[in-house]
Amino acid sequence: MHPILTIAIKAARRAGSVINRATLDGAILDVRSKRANDFVTQVDKGAEEAAIGVIRASYPDHAILAEESGENIGGTKTDYRWIIDPLDGTTNFIHGFPQFCVSIGIEHRGALAHAVVYDPGKNELFTASKGRGAFLNDRRLRVTRCQKLDDALVGTGFPFKEFARVDPYLRQLRTIMSSCAGVRRAGSAALDLAYVAAGRLDAFWEMGLSPWDMAAGALLIQEAGGLVGDLSGDQGYMRSGDIAAATPKVFPQLLQALAA
Repeated sequence: MHPILTIAIKAARRAGSVINRATLDGAILDVRSKRANDFVTQVDKGAEEAAIGVIRASYPDHAILAEESGENIGGTKTDYRWIIDPLDGTTNFIHGFPQFCVSIGIEHRGALAHAVVYDPGKNELFTASKGRGAFLNDRRLRVTRCQKLDDALVGTGFPFKEFARVDPYLRQLRTIMSSCAGVRRAGSAALDLAYVAAGRLDAFWEMGLSPWDMAAGALLIQEAGGLVGDLSGDQGYMRSGDIAAATPKVFPQLLQALAA
């Protein structure tokens, strides 16, 4: 295992312990709204601080982009950037809906190199390093062999932060619902992407995401043999925030349906 991935796992588990402790203690949450339907709690902040503390202890000069603290640049110029969502699925967490995770992606010279998605409630650890495959705990991951969108279970997320895009999204949803075996919306994009890598979903799409929602999950899917792109199939999803992912055969069919 690459040393950076080892530290990323340690950071994710440390953040997960903050989340689990708050869950077990029945902590009274201080919930604040960042914008419409976008919330943050003291648990998000505590989990992020815990993860960054682990990273800084080993790599003090690496750059960090984290959801709650924003750009947190290291002390010197570096080829590495850590992209962190300490609690993806905060609204689920607030309501006790058990679908949330810690997501950590690491870029090397602008390209995704390592990924960790950790579900602390289920103790499921999804990991990947570029060129070395993707894993759930110790089990190698592969996307499903699904070849037709008609047979696919498709994950999605609502554009709840960008209401101006609800109408085009609903047109996409109508088309996908009539073209696949089923659609699921669970409320944690990072975990949904990990589920594509693990074969629990055959495809996924969402609009209006942030880099920390996508970075780790995108690499997991690629290392599990799947395809990832923006809604045109290009590689600009980290900039646009619009992402589509699927098995190799389903991917072009998904893109065609979304463009209809």
